[in-house]
Amino acid sequence: MAAYSDSPPQAIAAHPARDRLDLLDVSLFVRAALLGNVSAAGREFGLSAAVASARIAQLEKLLGARLLHRTTRRISLTQDGEVFMARAGTLLDAAAAARASVGHAHAEPQGRLRVTMPSSFGRQHVSPVIPAFLRRYPGVSVDLRLTDQLVDLVDAGIDVAIRLGALKDSSLIARRLASNQRVICCSPAYLAARGTPHHPSDLAQHECIILADQRDWAFDTPAGPLNVRVNGRLVTDNGEVIRDALLAGFGIALKSTWDVASYLRSGELIRVLDSYPLGETVAIWAVYPSRAFVPPRTIAFIDFLTAHFGDPPYWDAEPPSASKL
Repeated sequence: MAAYSDSPPQAIAAHPARDRLDLLDVSLFVRAALLGNVSAAGREFGLSAAVASARIAQLEKLLGARLLHRTTRRISLTQDGEVFMARAGTLLDAAAAARASVGHAHAEPQGRLRVTMPSSFGRQHVSPVIPAFLRRYPGVSVDLRLTDQLVDLVDAGIDVAIRLGALKDSSLIARRLASNQRVICCSPAYLAARGTPHHPSDLAQHECIILADQRDWAFDTPAGPLNVRVNGRLVTDNGEVIRDALLAGFGIALKSTWDVASYLRSGELIRVLDSYPLGETVAIWAVYPSRAFVPPRTIAFIDFLTAHFGDPPYWDAEPPSASKL
């Protein structure tokens, strides 16, 4: 994966040569398209709004095609702009690879890294190692936002987001950081009081603790895929609430092992229905806005987390309790 620094040079001429393609103009166009705003893109390159607009207009003149629809509040790609945008990423990747093949390849990452990730995962598995990352890269600062809301990376100016589960289709670039094993589990006290489910269909008779929008649990069975609509009196958008209810013996839940592995090892929680694998394969991902604008600090952070999590991830490295039902 090519790494392309988005740190612009301090001085960029307002009027580039008229007979050749200028990669800085291409970069400015791509960034403007991603942000939906020429002025905002210009600021990132140290340009006034007028100069940024003039450079993109000069690019359009050179290409002989209108690339952007402009309004007073936002821009959008024309049909020609969409075609050129697809090619521009490849062009900038090639330029970045050429630059990385010479002296600047080993330049230390610099600048502010803006990161967002789910709150519980961030507190448990990322926050403890942020100081180590900053010590390794003294030229980098981190702006870390922990939120369970899905953040628009471009609008929020985020460099990289950590996301869990199955990714929705989008224009974002994704890199897999680690596997995300999920299990059905509950406490021994709950099983003693309510009995053990032996088939996914048995969950209809149990108190299930539900993560919002995940009422259908998918299983692979000898008879084929099976979706089970679960019910329960506790529905929440926060995984820590589910974990607390599990430990209190309230019900059964679908949980990721990054959140409950230690409780499975201690026996405070027990896996059930292990003979019926969960149907959907999910993972932990780093996502970022564009392949053409990946600064070294972003690549360094992704590489750091990949090495830290391991394969399999460290929370799965020790086998859980032998009690499986």
